[in-house]
Amino acid sequence: MQHFAVRGNPRVGSVRRYVSKHGVRKASCTVLAAAAAAAAVLTPSVALAAPAAPGTYAYVANTGQNKVEVFDTATNALVTSIDTGAFSGPLQVAAGRNGKKVYVTERDSGAVSAIDALTNTVVAEIPTGNGTPESVAISPDDSRAYVTVEGNGPANRVVAINTATDAVVGTLETGTDTLPNGLAVSPDGKRLYVAYRGAGVVAVIDSATMTLITTVDVGPSAPRKVAVSPSGARVYVTENTSGEVSVIDTTTNTVVVPIPVNQGLDGVKVSLDGKRVYVADRNNARVAVIDAATNSVVTSIPTTGDPAEMAVSPTGARLYVSHPNGTQGVSVIDLATNSVSATVDSPEGAPIGIDLGSVPGTSKVFCPAGSVLTGGGFGSTGPAPDQLVSRPVPGTNDWEVNGQNRTRDDVTLTPYAVCATP
Repeated sequence: MQHFAVRGNPRVGSVRRYVSKHGVRKASCTVLAAAAAAAAVLTPSVALAAPAAPGTYAYVANTGQNKVEVFDTATNALVTSIDTGAFSGPLQVAAGRNGKKVYVTERDSGAVSAIDALTNTVVAEIPTGNGTPESVAISPDDSRAYVTVEGNGPANRVVAINTATDAVVGTLETGTDTLPNGLAVSPDGKRLYVAYRGAGVVAVIDSATMTLITTVDVGPSAPRKVAVSPSGARVYVTENTSGEVSVIDTTTNTVVVPIPVNQGLDGVKVSLDGKRVYVADRNNARVAVIDAATNSVVTSIPTTGDPAEMAVSPTGARLYVSHPNGTQGVSVIDLATNSVSATVDSPEGAPIGIDLGSVPGTSKVFCPAGSVLTGGGFGSTGPAPDQLVSRPVPGTNDWEVNGQNRTRDDVTLTPYAVCATP
């Protein structure tokens, strides 16, 4: 039996890297010279299945137009607008780490839309009960989406959604006039931190049982949005009326220090290394930058509109900021220089919620007629991408390689199949 190999070659023609910036790309195939005799006998006809829209995308909720806009972060170009339905009012967005689904709270319909990130279509509408769905966050393992619901009187709650079935699997009633708003999940997925803007506290919730552990008093200052440091040691809470950012120690569940910024604060994000905290200062049309070591504002970044929500790129190099007023769109901030590197206009109008998701791609190499698949794999330059799968496809002569690049900008991957002839 003679063996030869078929591989994808990113250097053939004008083909891009197989795994490239923020995603998986196409590759052409060629025959290796590892078994020259076999290769001389057979001229394989080799093809690759097209990747399913690989790359990193910004998902932006446009409340007034009932749309979720999808921008390719590699080009800052609008890819599509997803219709969430008449009178839905999409508000906040959360994209899963595995690149499969995006969840959107709908202010007017009282539901949550689940979007298939591979097809950019709404696949489920999930009722959350009386009240207005506000913020949404997804667990680190992508198994659950958590949603805050504000309502009149007692209609206030936090719900947990099973992302496999898109069904509500847990509910915590938060109490009369608590108005749960922003929320964040701890890095280990065990805790939820929820700002009760009506009660002036941050609730600490057991995510597995959806029960309240304790509350942290941040004063009568209308806490709005929440972010957790990558280590899980600190929680940062923006406060609308006091203009402060409260820093909570998660070991003691107490406020370490309030950081004065400005009234009218909204979204908050932490850099991937935990050294910087970014705060949307809507009244001053800027993003305030806090040094996490000194708990002080060290600089600010002007934006072309009032900043509302933010998302950090998978590599930590950029910050994406929505601004519904002024220049309606998204500011792209270079975090190395703390300056706006691009402004993306929103054709649908005023964007609010924003999140980034990396969609995986898949490619297959197959053995030609007259040969059988005996193995396969991949070669790479640079570190291997996240969630890499390299395997034979059952019942076929195909070797499949798929991956998702969430944390690296430059990875080259070359898939190959090992074929044999009698």
